[in-house]
Order: sequence, then C-alpha cells, then structure tokens
Amino acid sequence: MKSQVSPSAFQQALAGGQPVITAEISPPRGGSVQHVLTTADRLRGRVHALNVTDGSRAVMGMSSMAVCRLLLERNLEPVLQMGCRDRNRIALQADLLGAHALGLRNVLCLTGDPVKAGDQPGARPVFDYEAVRLLRDVKNLNRGLDALAQPLPDGPTALFPGCAADPQLPSWNGLKRRLKRKKEAGARFIQTQMVTDLAALRRFCRELAAPLALPVLAGVFLLKSGKNARFINRMVPGASIPDAAIARLDAARTPRAEGLRMAAEQVAAALEIAQGVHIMAIKAESSIPQILDLAGVPPLAPAIVGSVVPRSLAAEPR
Repeated sequence: MKSQVSPSAFQQALAGGQPVITAEISPPRGGSVQHVLTTADRLRGRVHALNVTDGSRAVMGMSSMAVCRLLLERNLEPVLQMGCRDRNRIALQADLLGAHALGLRNVLCLTGDPVKAGDQPGARPVFDYEAVRLLRDVKNLNRGLDALAQPLPDGPTALFPGCAADPQLPSWNGLKRRLKRKKEAGARFIQTQMVTDLAALRRFCRELAAPLALPVLAGVFLLKSGKNARFINRMVPGASIPDAAIARLDAARTPRAEGLRMAAEQVAAALEIAQGVHIMAIKAESSIPQILDLAGVPPLAPAIVGSVVPRSLAAEPR
C-alpha cells in the first residue's frame, strides 16, 4: 500500500530533471527562532528547499524537526536532516513518524558526525543505527510497516528519503558499494559533501549515481577567508579544500568577496555536471542570493514557490 500524498515542489523538480537548488540552514543555539526564520525568508524564491541540520559537527542546536515545521508554516519547503548519533532505533522511528504527522516529507538520512568533533566531547554517542539502516526504516514506514514488519494502524507514511555521499573519498570501490546499499535501502536523491574536485564529481555522477538513477545535489561551501578554509579542513570531517583555493583567498584584497566569486564559480560548474547544488554558507546564508546571481542562476519560477503545506495540514487550526 502506498501513500496518496502529492509530491512536493522539491520532489517534482528532482523527478522532472530540473536544476535544483537547496541551501543549508543551521538551527539556533538558543530558544529564539527569529533570526533563522528571517534568514530563511531572504531565500524565498531562490531555492527549492531549505535543509535544516541536525547537530552538525556534533554541536548542540535547536531541534531540526521544530525548525522544519516552522519553515513549513511559512510556506518554505524544508529538508529534515536526521542523524543516528544521538538516538537509538526507537527514538529514530518515533521521530520519523512525528515528522510525517507534522507534514514534513523530505528526510536526509545521515549516520552523523563523531562526538569528538564537537563542543561536548564528553557526550555519549548512540549509533544504534547508521544511515543505511535508517533508510530501510523509512522505506518500511512508507510501505506501512514498522521495524518489526508489523502493520502501522494508520497506514503508510509519505517520507521522501535522501542520503549523503562524498565523491572525493579515496576508496572508490567502498564508495560504490555503500551508495548501492543506500539506493537499495530506499534513497531517492544524493546530497554530497563539499566538493572541490570537479573531476571527482563528474566521475561520481557518471559512474555511480547515474546507473542507480539517483539525482545528485553537489555540495558547494562558501569560504570567507584562507583562515576559514584552514579551519574547515581541520575541523570538518571529510573536508579537503585544496591549497590553491586557500592561496587564492589569502592573496585576495577582499577575501569575503573572493569567497563569493569562488562559490559562484563552483555553483555554475557543478550545475553543468550534477542535477543541482546544495549551498552551505554557515552564518552567511543571506549571501546565497548573491552567489546565485553571480553564477547566473535566476530566481525560481512562480509556480515553484507555491504552497508547500500538505493539503491534509493546511486547514489545521493554528
């Protein structure tokens, strides 16, 4: 049995082969959401969806699910990140059901960054699941079954799962095997880590993603200075910003402006290779429209920025 919920604008754009733009939003490290909502509003009409991080780099922040629901209420389409580091399988299944009930459809299933990468290294990691197991649970829930293969009393969920991948991993065979497992587990799209090697991205899309019929959103990171780039290389798992890019930032009279130009160049180049891009501009999300302008990416058509609130929830009392 399948859910009859209509696909969202993000899902339709992916299925239709359109160039897709997403942007990353970090939940606040406090109880107020005003800043994050103001930032999200500035991206209205420029991105298909806003990807809300879930304890990225093992740094505490507000619940991704709460921010996603608030975005949905503002008619902005969210992608809920869900990592396995902080929850066991019971909590993960509970959150997936809760996300569906709240009208959230897009879920990026992640294993999660190690606790030692964050600001609370004394925290106890869970890792009861990893990304493939989480994807399988989403697939089961969408078939109307729980993790024990028991029927859900209210029918199937309507979640749209995606996965992450790093095209620059040194083990190509390992990357190929894991991506195949994610596809078999139910992944419907790929969001990559930051990619600076376009040849690696091209090979990844052509040899791995295309045979699996998985659309790729290539990760583009806004670098603010050479110092910022070196910090990212040191602190972000898997990051590998080349020395040439760092030298370009160091030599720039205005490093921030140079970073914007570099990000725009990467967006334009990635859109020639992958179906879309995922822009990460930590604490500078308001710069994303400028990056898109520099890259020659026009605002979205009005039809794409129509209502994203599921019909079953649109009439709910507030």
